[in-house]
Amino acid sequence: MAEREVFDAVVVGSGATGGWAAKELTEAGLKVAVLEAGRKLDPSVDYSEHKLPYEMPLRGFRSPHALEKEQEVQRLCYQCDEYANHLFVKDTENPYTTPADRPFAWIRGRHVGGKSIMWGRQSYRISDYDMKAASRDGFGVDWPLTSAELAPYYERVERFVGISGQAEGVPQLPDSVFLPPMSLNCGEQMARQVLKEKFGRTLTIGRTAILTAPLRDRPACHYCGPCGRGCQTGSYYSSPASSLPAAEATGRLTLVPNAVVSHVVLDDAGRCRSVSYVDRLSRAQREVFGKTVVLCASTLESTRIMLNSRSERHPNGLSNSSGALGHYLMDHIMGGGARGRMPVGRKYVDDRARRPNGIYVPRFRNIADKHPDFLRGYGFQGGASLEKWGHAFAMPGFGAAFKKRVRDEQPWMMNFSGFGECLARYENFCELDKHQKDDWGIPVLHISVDHSDNEWKMLQDMADTAEEMLRAMGAEDVKGRTNMAMPGLTIHEVGTARMGDDPKTSVLNRWQQAHEVKNLFVMDGAVFPSSACQNPTLTMMALASRACAHLVDEYKHGNL
Repeated sequence: MAEREVFDAVVVGSGATGGWAAKELTEAGLKVAVLEAGRKLDPSVDYSEHKLPYEMPLRGFRSPHALEKEQEVQRLCYQCDEYANHLFVKDTENPYTTPADRPFAWIRGRHVGGKSIMWGRQSYRISDYDMKAASRDGFGVDWPLTSAELAPYYERVERFVGISGQAEGVPQLPDSVFLPPMSLNCGEQMARQVLKEKFGRTLTIGRTAILTAPLRDRPACHYCGPCGRGCQTGSYYSSPASSLPAAEATGRLTLVPNAVVSHVVLDDAGRCRSVSYVDRLSRAQREVFGKTVVLCASTLESTRIMLNSRSERHPNGLSNSSGALGHYLMDHIMGGGARGRMPVGRKYVDDRARRPNGIYVPRFRNIADKHPDFLRGYGFQGGASLEKWGHAFAMPGFGAAFKKRVRDEQPWMMNFSGFGECLARYENFCELDKHQKDDWGIPVLHISVDHSDNEWKMLQDMADTAEEMLRAMGAEDVKGRTNMAMPGLTIHEVGTARMGDDPKTSVLNRWQQAHEVKNLFVMDGAVFPSSACQNPTLTMMALASRACAHLVDEYKHGNL
């Protein structure tokens, strides 16, 4: 990279949206630099999806002492084990603070591809039930666009990424452009039938960014199972396996790893001039110049960069005259649901134990009727599986007859886990900590989030409804749960730089362009005015595609 080379766009972050922005902008003819805080991974070394427990020194677990020392927060994520802990940050290098009574788990991956390497890949469109929710129930603000406006960009992303799933015609969960669906097992097929007949609800196979048929140069998934450890075949969507190579193929991409971005630099006219970063290895301060800047660093990291980009013109952070920057932080609520033993046995075996997917029950609350206790709604994820051997502990006997009985009476267990909408509230926020910095001398975030009564009442309804559905299926030993997950642990954080038509109440316009700095765009979860209840990554990418189209059009007309 030349000393004063000026790029058409500087993209911060290389994950799901950063990789997508790089692809869209380079394919449109722009010269793009992508800055990534971490290193470039080597799939043959860093991905461990095919390793077996006996190949691991600790058989796949990790020393609790080591985790507590370096990854006190990251270890709360179930995937941060011996196979994949190197894909998560060290909390000792990347601290943040919270109030003692308002904890938040910030799960992060700093490497090329970001969390697109470890994400759960569940991919759902949102509808106007979500985007225009404020008009329906009076809380918060509507999105400044409609689902019809976003639909062609959803389709553009889906055709490139590859989303397997089944069309259901449910208005609150618009269908995507699908690859062939994975199959429901027999326990799930029974559950689907009962839910439709007794409740009028839909149970469908999860919609997931995993290929069930070859797509361009990516082969279909071979069902090896542990996707969170990486995918050497590129059969699930990650930016290093698909969007970044597409950008590289244009010859207009410059990828800069180990670039820990601190702030955006403005010129005398108040426009973005460059992005300042610290070299992760040498600690040297560097600058990359661009005619436009696109923040895709993740919800909280992009907002941290904007808050740290203070100047005389922007004393409270970049494009923050509204005071909304950092506020309205949301993460889906999780921890409500139920589990039970289905009235079917081994003769119905169809387990597909390694299928990298589960089921989905779309939101049904506050669609046709108004719930008396809470606003918005939730969907269920989960699935059915055969209990392998656990049921045998309560069975008397020994020898061949006992073994046969254990095999013959293997029960199907059905699980429903709710994922619910968190309301966008000003008092849930992040700001710069005035006293602490990270290992690269950059001020860290202070994050303060708590659940409202609305979320707690929704959580209870998740458990009650899941129990009701299981009992309607004839399930036994039904056990509900209301274990509210710590904010952040769903890893669906959105908000903090929301878009809107009114500059007095929002940070970005409807094109995700800063109201006050027209050559600055934000293209990750920070832009969400509300959280909906669906997994957010597909929507982030569709929004990024739409924002890129606007950026390119404005750039080519000389408006940026």
